[in-house]
Formats: sequence, structure tokens, C-alpha cells
Amino acid sequence: MFNAFAQIITITLMNLRNLPQRLGTSSVAVFGVACVVGVFIGVLSMASGFQRTMVNAGSEDVLMLMRSGATTEMNSGVGFEQTQAIANLPGIAKQDGKPLSSPELFVIVDMPMRHKDAGANAPMRGVEPAAFALRKQFKIVEGRNFTPGKNELIVGRGAQKQFANMNVGAVIKLGQTEWTVVGVFEAGGGLAESEIWCDAKILQNAYRRGNSYQIVRIQLENKNGLADFKAAVATDPTLNLDIKRETEYLSDQAEPLSKFIKLIGYPLAMLMALGAIFGAVNTMYTSVSNRTREIATLRALGFGSTPVAISTLVESLVLAIVGGLIGSLVVYLVFNGYTVSTLNFASFSQVVFDFAVTPDLLIQGIIFATVIGFIGGFFPAIRAARLPVATALREV
Repeated sequence: MFNAFAQIITITLMNLRNLPQRLGTSSVAVFGVACVVGVFIGVLSMASGFQRTMVNAGSEDVLMLMRSGATTEMNSGVGFEQTQAIANLPGIAKQDGKPLSSPELFVIVDMPMRHKDAGANAPMRGVEPAAFALRKQFKIVEGRNFTPGKNELIVGRGAQKQFANMNVGAVIKLGQTEWTVVGVFEAGGGLAESEIWCDAKILQNAYRRGNSYQIVRIQLENKNGLADFKAAVATDPTLNLDIKRETEYLSDQAEPLSKFIKLIGYPLAMLMALGAIFGAVNTMYTSVSNRTREIATLRALGFGSTPVAISTLVESLVLAIVGGLIGSLVVYLVFNGYTVSTLNFASFSQVVFDFAVTPDLLIQGIIFATVIGFIGGFFPAIRAARLPVATALREV
């Protein structure tokens, strides 16, 4: 057993030392695997970044209340009387003696993109003072907050990057109303940073919504009090509402696009992987062919077929892992944190997010490269093990 292990180490080290002599063919395998891993991680980092943006700033103790049957804010509606009834329910946390209940209005506005001629759907949210307390990571990073009762806007950091005329001091016209941008905010990298915020009452007047809202956010006194709060809502016949935790709601909103990205990404990566596997197989067959004299000599000296096969397989794995590391590094340096925007299928508005090349994705990429290397080296390794010594020596 020890002798076989020693033979494996000896032949493997010999193969690896001779790699520079096969630099051309080896580079093809490395490059192919690097491309596959790069595409694999790049596509999944898009899904990961979108998912993180959607749920990053959500809280377990914050609830979303929508009209019964509504799946998104867009098809929900809550009347003024209902918002007042909700605010008086037990179990809601208070700040300065006032319930942390935030009725909000959500509309879609057409905004020109910063670096494109075409426009895009921008999410615009009308809020009241409690909205800021409910977003625990909310902070103004430039300018100031809007003044209630005035046509003033604050914009998320992501929205400022993607939409034109979003700098502090800019005046923009939405519909028949002119607005002044007075501040820029961050919210922990979450979905809110893709939005434009203003005073809810001004937005109601601008879009003729009367005194209606679309959702109500509340913060629970106790994050485990969801069942009790639902029971309290059920006792009021005027409240026909669906209730979800903010984290659950945002996760549901992120799921369709994340699935769509993965539905495209995985088959694309598999198709490219097939090409990389054929490249690895060709590289390793060429390696075995070029090492016919070496393999015959080693077998004649008493080295077993198994160590020869394993050394060939290890060489394939090393080339694949090197390719995987190169692909992972390039994707991390180029794409991690790269800001893009896409359409949120749930609200039909733009969501600004960063690619997220996470450690988990990097590990998946290396595992993927290892699988390619194993499959690509398996059959050449068998051929090396079965190479007849007498035939190989005659070829010398």
C-alpha cells in the first residue's frame, strides 16, 4: 500500500514538473475551464445580488399589510379609515408615544436612464414620518430629508446612479407636477435604495389617489407576536387584509427573477462545461500520447498501472482547478459590486442592484471546475493505465 502511494506521488510530481513542456495544450484546458467557471459564477452572482438587494434591509419584526388577495403593492389598496384602525391595534411598537405604523403609496413613474436615451419605470413611494423609523438602516447621506407638504423628493443611492437628473438641487417634472430633489439616502443596500420618496399626501394629490394608500407597514412590539396581531386584525370586520413579514414578502418578490436568471444560467454553464470537458479530454489524451515513452519506461521499471492512471487524473484536476481559480478571480475583480438595474417582475419597475460574488459562489465554482477536471481526465487516465508496455516500447 505504501509502495503504491509512493509511486503515485513520484509519477504525479514528475507529470506536474513536465507541464511547462506541454504549455500549449495545457493552456487550452485551463482557459476553457476558466471561461466556464467565470460564466457560471457571473450569472449566479447576478441572481445572488438581486436576491440580496431585495431582502437585505427587511426585518423580521416588520409586517406588510395589504388588501386580501393582493400579491404586490401594485394591486393592493388600503383606505384612510383602515390605516387609522390598524394604527390602534394592540401589539404595535411605539416611538415617542406614537404607533410605528406607516401607510404608504406606491406609483410607477417614467424616468430617463442616466447612461441611456431610453426611459424606464422608476418606483416612487409616498411615505409618512413613521416610514423612516421602520427602516432601521435608513440615513440621509447627501442633502436633507423632504419637508412634509412640499413638492420635494429624496432618492435612493441606487436610483441616483441609474436615473438622470437625480442630483441634489435638480428639478424634475413628473406628470403635471414639478419636484425638487433635496436629498439622497441609503437603506442598507436594500430595495428602498432603488426608489424615489416623497410626502404621501403630496403624492396622493399629484396622482389623484384621494386619501387612499396601498400598503401599511407596522413594527411589532415582539417579533414573535405575529399570530396575536393576525388575531387582532381578524376581530375587526373592516380589515380584510393579508399580513406577511417584510422578509417573507421581499423574498417572494425576488423569487421569480432569481429563478429566471438561474433557469438561463445553469443550462448555459452546462453547455459550456461540455465544451470544457471535451477540451480537457483532448488535452489529457494528448498528454498521454506525448508521454508514451515515459509511461512505458515507468511500467518497465515496475510502476503499477493504478499509480499511472491516478497521476494522469491528478494532472487533469490540477489544470481544471487552476482554471477555476483564474476564472473565479477574474469574475470577482470585474463583477463583484458592479451596479446594474433590471426589471422587477413583481412591480414592473427598475431595481438597482450590485453583482454579489460571494464566498459560497466561489466555492461552487471551484467544485464545478473539479468535476470538469475529473470527467475530462477519467478516460485518458484509463487509457494510460491500459497502455501495453511492449507496444509502447516498440513505439519508442
